[in-house]
Amino acid sequence: MHRRGFLRRVGAAGIGTGSAVALAGCAGVGGEPDYDVGMVASAYRPKELTVSVGDTVVWENTSSRAHTVTAYEGAIPDAADYFASGGYDDEETARDAWESDFGGGLESGDRFSHTFEVAGRYDYVCVPHETGGMYATVFVEE
Repeated sequence: MHRRGFLRRVGAAGIGTGSAVALAGCAGVGGEPDYDVGMVASAYRPKELTVSVGDTVVWENTSSRAHTVTAYEGAIPDAADYFASGGYDDEETARDAWESDFGGGLESGDRFSHTFEVAGRYDYVCVPHETGGMYATVFVEE
């Protein structure tokens, strides 16, 4: 659901206060989303994100299609922990799980989080939408 469009429609309908209460908790402070990276039909938003060592990034599937968050094993720092929705320990296992039974898939509204403990560049992909260009990067700074 697009909150701003919903709020415009609700406001225009004069429903106002009750809907504002119903939406409490759907967004962070100041009406910002309470996740770091959203997933639309075939893209991560934002495509690039910069965080500090020790920060936890939260991805939320904001579309109606299933998505994954799957690190490119060769495109993360050597000392870094591998990450993938579904909790897989390596890229091959994550890809195989998706291909066999949609393992690691995040349905609409589902979330995945990872804490970045090593500085560097982390490239990741949505396995089912990789050919459509659904990949992104987290930059982790000291």
